[in-house]
Amino acid sequence: MPITKPFMTSLRFTSTMGAGTGTGATFAIAATSFTNDAGAAATAFPGSFAFYNLYINGVLQAGNTSTVTTTAITIPDGDAENGGTPLIVEFVIN
Repeated sequence: MPITKPFMTSLRFTSTMGAGTGTGATFAIAATSFTNDAGAAATAFPGSFAFYNLYINGVLQAGNTSTVTTTAITIPDGDAENGGTPLIVEFVIN
């Protein structure tokens, strides 16, 4: 039987901490505050994905640093960061 490699792709979204709202545990950034790889405004995050990676200022964060839905990413205490700090959220889809 031939081995078939699984289909894998990724989608990346960029924004800054300054786009977030809330404080402490409720600090969140709406998906619509991000741009996609093409530089267009995002409308939503993927609803189905294998996993996602969060990069804050270019540094990969631990898995328990955030939670994500199709409408927003929640980063507890993210409001303590400088508003200009860049974010990248990468979704790996299979």
